[in-house]
Amino acid sequence: MGIYDIAKVSDLLCVNTYPGRGIIIGKSADGKKAVFAYFIMGRSENSRNRVFIENGDEVVIHPFDASKVDDPSLIIYSPVRVIGNNLIVTNGDQTDTVYDFIKDGKSFEAALETRCFEPDAPNFTPRISGMLTFGDNDFTYKMSILKSADEKGTACNRYTFNYAPLAGLGHFIHTYNCDGNPIPTFTNEPERVAIADDIDEFTNEIWNSLNENNKISLYVRYVDLATNSVENRMINKNN
Repeated sequence: MGIYDIAKVSDLLCVNTYPGRGIIIGKSADGKKAVFAYFIMGRSENSRNRVFIENGDEVVIHPFDASKVDDPSLIIYSPVRVIGNNLIVTNGDQTDTVYDFIKDGKSFEAALETRCFEPDAPNFTPRISGMLTFGDNDFTYKMSILKSADEKGTACNRYTFNYAPLAGLGHFIHTYNCDGNPIPTFTNEPERVAIADDIDEFTNEIWNSLNENNKISLYVRYVDLATNSVENRMINKNN
């Protein structure tokens, strides 16, 4: 693909059995809505034992069966939080770090300078994060990935991407390039993907393209930029 080409999310997902956890942020094709999506996948019983739960404007992850939880530290967190005109979405407890820094008048980037990839050797799963900032009937967004500099977890490399939203365009970042052992970390810039006008169409496109054995939960939100009205869709494989 060329650098300005836009892929369908389904085309990227249907050929990848394990992208891991993924964040998509962008603007609907009609230019009227800010959009984000977050999904989780899992290969182990511990990872698959999860559900999304809405808590007002925010989302938390809980174990589906609490009796089966081995290590809650990397599977239970708040992937979506809202503070002021900022909406934060991440794949770990760095959501709370970003929230606290924004509350104190500091930046998204400064918050993530204090964090690192996950301590799950040999995978060293990247921490991926995004933030939408709303104002003047529009928004801007940022995405970040924190990943190991080598196969030993010797150091952490941090990458941040800043975007001006364009109608019909989103950016998709995920934790892994594909399945493997260890699982290969996501590389390159966030992928350019098409964003549909209809929330149900977009939700179904993502969910139906995720690997059936490994997908767990999906959350999608459309925010009307003129009225601030919100539509959400949530799917849990465990229900």
